[in-house]
Amino acid sequence: MNKRLQTILYILSDCITASASWACFFVFRKLYIEIGHEGGHAPIEFNDTFYKGLILIPFFWLLLYAITGYYKTPFRKSRLIELGQTISITFIGVIILFFALLLDDFINSYKAYYQSFLSLFFIHLFITYFFRFCITTNTVRKIQSRRIGFNTLMIGSNVNALNLYNEMQSQSKSSGNKFIGFVHIENKNGKGHLLKEQLPHLGEFGDLKNIINQNKVEEVIVAIESWEHEFIGKIINELQEYSTIIIKVIPDMYDILSGSVKMNSIFGAPLIEISHHIMPTWQQVAKRVIDVSVSLIVLILFSPLYIVVAVLVKSGSKGSALYNHERIGMHGKPFNIYKFRSMYIDAEKNGPALSSKTDPRITPVGKFMRKVRLDEIPQFYNVLIGDMSIVGPRPERQYYIDLIVKQAPHYKHLLKVRPGITSWGQVKYGYAETVEEMVQRLKYDVLYIENMSILVDFKILIYTVLIVVQGRGK
Repeated sequence: MNKRLQTILYILSDCITASASWACFFVFRKLYIEIGHEGGHAPIEFNDTFYKGLILIPFFWLLLYAITGYYKTPFRKSRLIELGQTISITFIGVIILFFALLLDDFINSYKAYYQSFLSLFFIHLFITYFFRFCITTNTVRKIQSRRIGFNTLMIGSNVNALNLYNEMQSQSKSSGNKFIGFVHIENKNGKGHLLKEQLPHLGEFGDLKNIINQNKVEEVIVAIESWEHEFIGKIINELQEYSTIIIKVIPDMYDILSGSVKMNSIFGAPLIEISHHIMPTWQQVAKRVIDVSVSLIVLILFSPLYIVVAVLVKSGSKGSALYNHERIGMHGKPFNIYKFRSMYIDAEKNGPALSSKTDPRITPVGKFMRKVRLDEIPQFYNVLIGDMSIVGPRPERQYYIDLIVKQAPHYKHLLKVRPGITSWGQVKYGYAETVEEMVQRLKYDVLYIENMSILVDFKILIYTVLIVVQGRGK
C-alpha cells in the first residue's frame, strides 16, 4: 500500500479529466450554444483559447482540489461523501472559470451564459466523478477483501477489547483494520490479558509512543474496561501529537443514545472517531497564505523600525539586540524563537524564571517594548519560515511545559497547531507570571483550538492591535 502512488493516481485522473472536460465543453458550446451568422452551428476552430485551456485549466483544478484537501487521505474515501465534495468543488471552480474566461465572450443572448455555465458544470462533474468513482470503488473493494489494511493498535486487553476484535474480524467486509497487537492499561484484580490468545502483546500504556513509532501505526482503537475509563484522557493526550493517526474509542450506551456515535460505514463496528481536523483544509491554506503575506510585508516595510529598536536596545544595556531561545512548537518540535532583548544579559543565570510587573531583570527599554509588544516583532521571521503563525497559542519552554502538564495534562492539545505571536490567552493574560497563571491562560488557548477559524483569528488580531495602541501589554 503506497499512499504516494495512490495520490499520484488521483492527480493524473483529475488532470486528464479536466482536459477532457474542457475539450468536450468547447466542442459542445460550438455545436449547440454558439450560433453562426446564418443561423447554423458556429464553425469549430481549435484556436489559442482552446489549447491554452487544455494546458492551464487542469492546473487550476488540481490547485483547487489540493487547497480543499482532496488528496490528503487517498485510501480513506467514501464514494457518497466524495460525490458531495466533487459537486461543491466543481460548482466553485466553474464559477471562477466562468467569470475568468467566459463572461466577456461574444454571445447572441444571455441565455447562452446560463447554458455555458450549466454545460461546463455537468460535463466536468460527470467526467471527473466517473473516474474518481472507478478508482475509489477499486480501492474500497481491496480494503473490504483485506488486500489493503491499515496498521491498527488496540489499547485494551480484556472483555471489551476481545469482543470488539472478534466482531471486527468476523465481518464479511473488512473495515481495513490490520491489527498488529495490543497494549494493556493496568492489570487489576489479577486478571490476565484475554486478548493475548488473539493478538501479540506489545507492551503497556507507558510504552505507547515507542510502539507507535516502531510499528508505523496508522489507527488506534481504544477498547478499555469501565474501571479503566480514568485513562481515556491520558490516552487522548498522548496521541494528540500524531496528527495522521486515526483514533477511535469504543462507546458506551450513553454515547450511543446521546448521538456521539457517528457511523461512516454500514458494515463497521460502532466507534467514536476523535477528529484531528481543527479547521477545514481551505482555511488552513488561507491561514498560512495570510501568515506568509503579512510577515513579508512587516519584515520589509517595518525594517527601519527594526533598526531603531535595535539601536535603543543596544544603547539601553549591554548585550546583543536580538535574543533567541528554544521553544516547543507544533507536534512537540523544538525551534529557536527570536525577540528583541528586553532583559539584562545573564537574566536566567540562576535558572528559568517567569517575568513579573516589578521584575528587576527587565531593562527600562524592555519595559516600554513589552507594553507595545515591540519585543515580539522579530517573530515574524519565525512565522515566515513556518515555525509559528501570527495567531496561535504562545510557545513555551520544555521546562515550563513539564510543570504545566503536571497540573493540566490537556496542555498537549496546544501542540496540535503552530504557536503564535499573539493568542486568545495572550490577549486575556499577557505574560504569565506564575505556572498557575499559565494554567489559567491555557483554557483560553484550548477554547481557541476548538473554535479555530479565520474569523476568530481576525478578532484576536483586532484586540491585539488595541492592546498595542493603548500600551496595555505587560
